Amino acid sequence: MLLSIHHRRYEVLRKHLRAVRLTAGLTQAELGARLKVDQSYVSKVERGERYMDVLFYLDWCRACKLRPESTIVDLIKAGA
Repeated sequence: MLLSIHHRRYEVLRKHLRAVRLTAGLTQAELGARLKVDQSYVSKVERGERYMDVLFYLDWCRACKLRPESTIVDLIKAGA
């Protein structure tokens, strides 16, 4: 089942992604540079205007110097 990008579970994901970035001490521009995307793209992902697939999630975590397998546990516990 494909959920709307505005579904509650995606809201949990967006909050999680922002927390991951902030924990890494990165601005949206810094993370964007590491991901080779514009700051506005990072902002749109965090605001729910862009869809994120699992591969981009992995890249996001790695760009924040976090192991995706450890952050996914937190995401699941948060209700995603």
